[in-house]
Parts: sequence; C-alpha cells; structure tokens
Amino acid sequence: MEWGAVVVAAGRGARMGAAENKIYLKLAGKTVLEQALDAFEHCASVDSVVLVVGSEEQERAAGIVKAAGYRKIRKIIVGGAERQDSVCAGLNALSTDGALIHDAARPLVTPEQIAACCAAAEEHGASALAVPVKDTIKVSDGQGFIVETPERSLLWSVQTPQAFSRLELLEAHRRAREEGAFATDDAMLLERLGRKVAIVQGDYANLKITTPEDLPVAELLLRGRQGVRGKEVQDD
Repeated sequence: MEWGAVVVAAGRGARMGAAENKIYLKLAGKTVLEQALDAFEHCASVDSVVLVVGSEEQERAAGIVKAAGYRKIRKIIVGGAERQDSVCAGLNALSTDGALIHDAARPLVTPEQIAACCAAAEEHGASALAVPVKDTIKVSDGQGFIVETPERSLLWSVQTPQAFSRLELLEAHRRAREEGAFATDDAMLLERLGRKVAIVQGDYANLKITTPEDLPVAELLLRGRQGVRGKEVQDD
C-alpha cells in the first residue's frame, strides 16, 4: 500500500503566546516543523508528503523545505479556517491509497511510530497512535462538580499520526461537513461512521507543543535522543 502524509501546520497556537507560529520556533537546532518533517523523510513506509500551512506562510515554509533538501514533500498548500478544512485540503492534494495525518506541533514523532501506524491501518483499516492515560480522569456536570470516574484502564490519550484509507477519510470529512459535525481529530470522523480505529501504542515523549513549558521539555527529550544515537554510532 502506498502511503502519503498530510502534515498540518496551519494553526496559530494562541496558547503558546509566541509572536510567530509555534512551528517556526527553534528546537534542538532546528525549527519545530523540521523536526516533525524529518521523521517522515526518514520513514521508509512514506512515499510522499503534503505540507499544509497558513495563508501567509507558504513562502517561508517553502524556504525551509528547500534548505533542508526534503525529497518527499510534493506540495505545500494553504490550509482552511479550521483544522478539518486543512486536513481535507491536504487529502485532496495527495494521490496515495493510504493517508497519514500528523500535526506539525508534534516534533518528537519517530519513523518507527509512523511505520507502525501504517502497518496497523493496513491490517485493521484505520489506526491512531495513543498512550494509556496516567491520571485518574473525572467527568464534570459543567457546573464544577464531578459526576463520574471512568475506568482508567480503558482510557487512552490520542496522538498523531493517524492512518486511514485516503478515500474513506475523504468520505468521512464530506459527511461531517454536510452534517455540521466537528471533530478534534480524524479518528473521530471515522468513529461517527462506525469504523473501528486500531490503537497503536505510542510514546509519552511524542508531546504536542502547545504552551511555553512544552518547548524546554521537548528540547531535553530531543537532546537526550540525539545523545543516545551518537553513543550508538560510537559503539558501532
């Protein structure tokens, strides 16, 4: 199965409080965007990538892609008003059978995690990277009171990438648009249609850069990962 990836980088990330889009902030010597794209560039399962950016960032993103020498990025397109619009635009720009959806704000994803999502989707039809929830979760009544405590062993914190049949996901987006449905990730759109999405166990290190404190944590994790790789090369 041929796999393409839609890397979504069109959001502004207001909670980051930065003067620019958080994907252009520096992280371990590169931009957040580059760290995310590197994983797809080095994943053998991925044949092509469509990068979806903000309306005024196409030129800047193109400059980064050219300087880094990425070979798999086929198109850089402008996203829509909402994440669903951006993903849908990216899906239409792909021509592969399979589609991975990934948020550029998750720069610590690995090629191995991407490949695992592809393999699970080929076996089960759709997949999503996720990690078990560590904390006890409470459901509120909207008035500031707890009404329920779900069984923690059944709860997972979903991440990206998520992997699907491209045409099936496009149909799910079409249905959601017609029915006015909103989803915070693409797996939800498949769930609406009764499709089971397989869980691929991820890593807690695959965090999303959302608030200022996430950046130094990601920096520490990346530096540690690079140190381990350097040691492995020396040992070889």
